[in-house]
Amino acid sequence: MTTFNLVFEGGGAKGLVLIGALQTLIGQGHTPGRLLGTSAGAITATLLAAGYTADEIFDFAIEKVEDENGDQKARFATFLDEPAFNDDDIKESFIFKLFTSIDIPLVPTEAEVKDNALFGLLKSINVNLTEEELTFKILQTLLGKDRFRHLFSFVEKGGLYAGQAFTDWLTEKLTAKGFGTATLAEMYAQTGRDLTVIASNTTREEMMALNHRTAPDCPVVWAVRMSMSIPFLWQEVRWQEDWGLYHGLDIKGSTIVDGGVLSNFPIRLLTSNDTDVVALMDERTDSDMTLGLLIDETLPVENCGEQETGSLLERLPPIIRIHRLVDTMAHARDNSAIKHYEKAVCHLPAQGYSTTEFDMPDHRIEALITAGQVAMQKFLLTLANPPEIDPN
Repeated sequence: MTTFNLVFEGGGAKGLVLIGALQTLIGQGHTPGRLLGTSAGAITATLLAAGYTADEIFDFAIEKVEDENGDQKARFATFLDEPAFNDDDIKESFIFKLFTSIDIPLVPTEAEVKDNALFGLLKSINVNLTEEELTFKILQTLLGKDRFRHLFSFVEKGGLYAGQAFTDWLTEKLTAKGFGTATLAEMYAQTGRDLTVIASNTTREEMMALNHRTAPDCPVVWAVRMSMSIPFLWQEVRWQEDWGLYHGLDIKGSTIVDGGVLSNFPIRLLTSNDTDVVALMDERTDSDMTLGLLIDETLPVENCGEQETGSLLERLPPIIRIHRLVDTMAHARDNSAIKHYEKAVCHLPAQGYSTTEFDMPDHRIEALITAGQVAMQKFLLTLANPPEIDPN
C-alpha cells in the first residue's frame, strides 16, 4: 500500500465529495502523508491532521441540529449565520459616515437645530436628536431586518454571513482531539502531520501557505477560517498581532480571504522543488507520492436529483457574478499545474451542485459522497504503478 501526500481542492458544499474519495482511499489501505488544502479542502485536510478518520468526517457531513421550529436541518447549514453589530460597529461604519455626510432635507445638524421645523416637531414630543443621532437610530432599526443586516455586513465586513458558526463548529471538533486552541506549530509538534492550508492576502495581493514553518503562531482554527472565507459570502478576517509573523513578515491588519481566489488546487506546492515552493514547503523527496483530489463540475453525479433554489441573498446578481469571476481566476491559475500532473489527479464528480448548497437534502449528500467513492475506486485501478511525477 502507498502513502500519498494529498492535495484537496476547495469547493464549498461540493467538498463533501472529498469525503467519499477518502473513504475509498483509506479503506483500501493507503495512508495520508503531507496534507494540503484550500477552503473545503483545508477543512478536510485539517480534520485528517487532527486524527479523525474518513468515516468520522462522514459523520460530521450528515450531522443534524434542530432549527427554531424544532425541525432537523444540516449542521453545515448553520454556517450561513446571522451577522451581529454593536453600537461602535454602527458608528464607525462607512454607511453611517456616508449618511451623516449627506445633508438630509429637514433633518438638522447641530447648527441647524433652532430653525428646523422637523426638529421642532421632534422636540415637542420630547425627541431631542441631532442628525447623527437620528442616523444612528435609523440604522439601528434597519439592522433589525434580516436582509439589511446581511447587506450591511456585506458592505462593512466583506461578507453576507458572519462565519462565527463555522469557527465554533471547527473549534468543537478540534477540542475533542485536544487542538481547540492549538497553533499550527503546536499541532504539528503533537501529531507530526505536515498540514498546509491556502489563504489569500488581499492587502498584500499574495497567496499564503499557512503551516508550522510559515505561520507557527497562527491558531489552526483561524488558519482554516481564513482559507474557507469565500469572498462576499463570509466576512473577511483581519490578521491579528498575536498570530505572529507570516513567513518572517509582520502582516498585522492584513485582510485575508478564501485561498481559492489565488489557488484552489495548489498541487504545485507538493510536486515542485522550485525555489519559491521550497521556501514555503521545504524540499520534496524522490519518494514523495502526491495525489490530487480535484472537484470536477463537468462530471455528472448519479441519482442526485435537482438542486433546490438558494436564498434570495445567494441569488443576488452581484454575488453570482463575483463567484463566477473568482472561480475563473482560480481555475486559470491552477489549470497548467493540473495538466502537468494529470496522472496524479483524481477527478471527483460535482456537476449540478453549488458552492453554497450547505442545506442539501440527505439524498443529494449520499449521491455526492457515493460519487466520490466510485471515482476514487476507478482512479486507483489505473495505478498499477504509482504515477511518475516530474518535479520540474
